[in-house]
Amino acid sequence: MLKLEDIHKFYGKGKEKKVEALKGINLEVEKGEIFGVVGFSGAGKSTLIRCVNLLERPTSGKVLINGVDLLTLSPKALRAQRKKIGMIFQQYNMLESKTIFHNVSIPLILEGRPKQEIKEKVEQLLDFVGLKDRIDHYPNQLSGGQKQRVGIARALATDPDILLCDEATSALDPNTTEAVLDLLRKVRDEFGLTILMITHEMNVIRDVCDKMAVIENGVIVEQGPVIDVFTEPKTEIARSFVQTVLNDNLPNSVKKLISDSNQVSNIYRIIFKGASTGAPLLSTTAKQFAVDLNVIHGLITELQGIPFGNLVVQFSGDQQEIQRAVQFISEQEAVIREVSDNAI
Repeated sequence: MLKLEDIHKFYGKGKEKKVEALKGINLEVEKGEIFGVVGFSGAGKSTLIRCVNLLERPTSGKVLINGVDLLTLSPKALRAQRKKIGMIFQQYNMLESKTIFHNVSIPLILEGRPKQEIKEKVEQLLDFVGLKDRIDHYPNQLSGGQKQRVGIARALATDPDILLCDEATSALDPNTTEAVLDLLRKVRDEFGLTILMITHEMNVIRDVCDKMAVIENGVIVEQGPVIDVFTEPKTEIARSFVQTVLNDNLPNSVKKLISDSNQVSNIYRIIFKGASTGAPLLSTTAKQFAVDLNVIHGLITELQGIPFGNLVVQFSGDQQEIQRAVQFISEQEAVIREVSDNAI
């Protein structure tokens, strides 16, 4: 398990103006989880992930790996702990003059492993990431996605317990990103690793993470299961990130129709998740109450294998009956909230 407790990180010494990059970060990642941290450039994402393996040493706080605080370890003990923390980089960090075999074998060579053991391990890892036939190639002979697969193989060489991903897919096209994310899921499932990844791409969070956190100006402003943050974001920055992959704003053409009809009232957004997505809730509501329901806009998608629906519905009828219908829906496995006039 990985746990960060009250992590602060200052830059600058002496009379220089100190910059606080991290401001009391608290984060907990359970064994076997894929945990994503999303934020804009300069939010503190890279500093945070580099504090986990002490590439950046926190100014204060605790970095706990299975209950052991890395900040209290001697240099020798820290080197031993770092072997259990693999890292994948955005720009691959490969030696261009060395073959793929040599790039993957570097951590094992540094450990002084026997040559035959290194050969067997590297072949096994390259086979796992689907690149065994590229073992004698050089980095400039590989695509970006293949280079990142080599990076994953190298990160797995020392049999780590934790894998850190620093914007591992931001330089890749969408199809290659999907393939790399599939591989990371495979790594988690087959090796039982805990994965902490930072990104500015909300689709990466949506597609691969179990839990997530949103960081802004060095502060974790929101965190929780991905399905919860996507369906009910509590902060403006989380809502803005969700909007990048779940654009549930009303189209301008729909807004104009509503405005022109002078019926900008009794419009509600209904969010379904899990079993409720497939339930005939609107039909049941219309039958049980004297109201008419008009679906104005909506989408149905999937988050972490869980169905998710987001509908904008206009209610017509007696106001008291409408309120009864709204109350009924709120008591089901759904979230309902009125859309304000300003949102239209």
